[in-house]
Amino acid sequence: MKTTSLPLLLLFLLLSTGLLAQNATVKGVILDESNLPVPSVNVTYDGGGTITNFDGYFILEIPANQDVILTFSHVGHSNIQQTFNMKPNQEYEFNPVMRISVEQIGTITITGRKRSRVDETGVLTIAPETIRTLPGANAGVENLIKTLPGVSGNDELSTQYAVRGGNYDENLVYVNEIEVYRPFLIRSGQQEGLSFVNSDLTRSVDFSAGGFQAKYGDKLSSVLDIEYRRPVSFGATADLSLLGASASVEGISPNERLRGIVGLRYRDNSLFVNAKQTETNFQPRFGDAQTYLTYKFSNKFELGFLGNISVNQYDYEPLTRQTNFGTLANPVALLVFYEGQEKDRYNTYFGALKGTYVVNDQFTTKFIASLYQTTEQEYFDILAQYRLGEVNTNIGDENLGEVEFTEGIGSQLTHARNDLDALIINAEHKGIYKLKSEEVDPNAAVIEYGIKYTREDIRDRVQEYEIIDSAGFSIRPPLSDFANDQPYNPFTSPIVPYTDIRATNNVQIDRFSGYAQWSKKSNLGNSDLWLNAGVRAHNWTVSGDGIESTSQTTISPRGQVSLKPDWEMDMLFRLSGGLYHQPPFYRELRDSTGAVRPGVKAQQSVHIVLGNDYSFDLWGRPFTLNSELYYKHLTDVNPYTLENVRIRYRARNNAVAYAYGLDLRLAGEFVPGTESWVSFGYLKTEENIEDRGYIFRPTDQRLKFGVLFQDYVKVIPDLKMYLNLVYNTGLPGGSPSYADPYDFQTRLPDYKRADLGVSYVIVNSDKLSDSGLLKPFEELTIGAEIFNIFDVRNSITNTFVRDVYTKVQYSIPNFLTPRVYNVRVTMKF
Repeated sequence: MKTTSLPLLLLFLLLSTGLLAQNATVKGVILDESNLPVPSVNVTYDGGGTITNFDGYFILEIPANQDVILTFSHVGHSNIQQTFNMKPNQEYEFNPVMRISVEQIGTITITGRKRSRVDETGVLTIAPETIRTLPGANAGVENLIKTLPGVSGNDELSTQYAVRGGNYDENLVYVNEIEVYRPFLIRSGQQEGLSFVNSDLTRSVDFSAGGFQAKYGDKLSSVLDIEYRRPVSFGATADLSLLGASASVEGISPNERLRGIVGLRYRDNSLFVNAKQTETNFQPRFGDAQTYLTYKFSNKFELGFLGNISVNQYDYEPLTRQTNFGTLANPVALLVFYEGQEKDRYNTYFGALKGTYVVNDQFTTKFIASLYQTTEQEYFDILAQYRLGEVNTNIGDENLGEVEFTEGIGSQLTHARNDLDALIINAEHKGIYKLKSEEVDPNAAVIEYGIKYTREDIRDRVQEYEIIDSAGFSIRPPLSDFANDQPYNPFTSPIVPYTDIRATNNVQIDRFSGYAQWSKKSNLGNSDLWLNAGVRAHNWTVSGDGIESTSQTTISPRGQVSLKPDWEMDMLFRLSGGLYHQPPFYRELRDSTGAVRPGVKAQQSVHIVLGNDYSFDLWGRPFTLNSELYYKHLTDVNPYTLENVRIRYRARNNAVAYAYGLDLRLAGEFVPGTESWVSFGYLKTEENIEDRGYIFRPTDQRLKFGVLFQDYVKVIPDLKMYLNLVYNTGLPGGSPSYADPYDFQTRLPDYKRADLGVSYVIVNSDKLSDSGLLKPFEELTIGAEIFNIFDVRNSITNTFVRDVYTKVQYSIPNFLTPRVYNVRVTMKF
């Protein structure tokens, strides 16, 4: 009897467990047309239901593997019905928008996680989960942005990126509609530390590479629009690795009016810097604390606060360096011995208040005030004494690889005492007005407007010089009016540094800007039509000590048209463009000598962007092909040189330029249940300085390939793999900073990089632990990362050294990071 009852009992337990597991979870926040939460919404299906709390949040378990119709109902709003068909134990976030009069019915079949998508305005929305898992030397939002077509970044330690031929200063970044800034004096990627955007706090990421609406600010290239999470319950996360650590805590008050999220981060680049060819004593300390708080005073008014404190200290003491280059037949090496050190400090403080007031169902207003202060110092005195010579290539020799015969000797002394203190104050008002209520016309036109005042107070001291000595002779600056005809005539000119910049600037910039735009969804026959038209205006005045006050104004009209034809194929066509201006920021006003030129004009660009989105099924899984053709015509261009990540402007609007190209991105489920994509970009951008002819712009990244690939082991689905591949053709550059760009049109080597991440999920929503050490964890993942898998020697700049025998000047590449290994642990409580 016992032998027969035991198997039956086990069978019964297995069946019971299986039956209990056949549920899925739907959760989310229900919003109204003003993007505010709707409380007390009934969420029901045939067999159960729930109600949203004060913040519009709900969570509901529903049966899996069957069609379940959820009905969302609320007094004063139309019902919403959605059909879900989900896998067992699957969790899906659904955030519907409730309207007033028109009933919405749809069907959702959930096969995987939330997908990235491009909407009718051309804005790409990216799932935050992908950002947090993608491997990279500088993981985060910017790391993912660099895998997109039209976006390039040739320095894995930098969070900065160039879009469609623009430079790093031409990109807008918003967090919760609040514009954020980055430090001024950064000159190399390893000094940057942390970007402003904390991916642990991120809820959504929107990105536009051009042709964006008038409501976005005055920049020429792109918009990155970040939304931080609105907590609905207590939670905590932590991420630990050899590169640093991050942690976040979020919660909500008992009365559900106050909620907030706090994030702490620490970054250490020693793992990468110690792996480079230069031996150093390196002590970086990059850390920040960030918070986003909201308090709901009533159903009509909510106040939010965004705060950030960032403390970055960079201490760098180079010791020795040996770089081998040349050919197999004629190998050459540069051996450098250093004395001195560099001490940099970048401390930033940022605070912003955002109030949202719903006047009525048709009108919503927003008030934003922010303050940003950065205090930065860049101090260094470094003496580099070098030998340039032949390398021992005798295999088996104990001196293999060492420099045996010196062909050039010299020294270089670099000095800097740069200080900058900047205070930026913003005050802004925005409004959203629907011409008709939802009851009268659900597709009524929407008018958006805004007005903004900005005060920029910059106090800057720049003091830099460089002295070069080769074989006992001080090298003079490369000035065309200097001639040395010794020994026939005596040398009477004074000995001066090779480069010397000294300036002290106290500059104030007052800006008034505003926009107004009109949007409407309509129909063209049986096709869906979306229209947008708007205009921006910007007036700024530059003043300061010893500066003649100068005022200028720009007007920028913009427009967009999107059409979704009534075809069997799922296609969307977009045409967007307009006139874009970039009024100069302080760095664009300062020329290569450090002097401020208040009369610098706004750079101007005409954008034309034609896009197409084609959604289709392949192998029974969803895919989307996004393609965009673009053309830019630029006038009043402010030419610049690019050295690593430091931009030096000429502060003269003495050039014209153009850029055109094609961006393609194929995204979908290459592996069932995951999202991956392949990107391709072609770009050509050239400029004509003072009518001397067209040459490559410093960001002329001709070809770009990017791959984001996610996979898992079928028999062990919790063992996952993330692959990030980037190939960029070489940028123009690597020339001396003093050089005439018309004399140096060479390119750096192509940039090739592959990063691999492997992780194993120990705990998640499907396998929670009820006891033991794993009980506190809601999620626990361990992983390993390999950066630069193939150990490619990418370079970002060149060092120029002279051979005293042949009088040849060699360009020695400054290599980026080699192959590096990292381990990582991610936790959620």
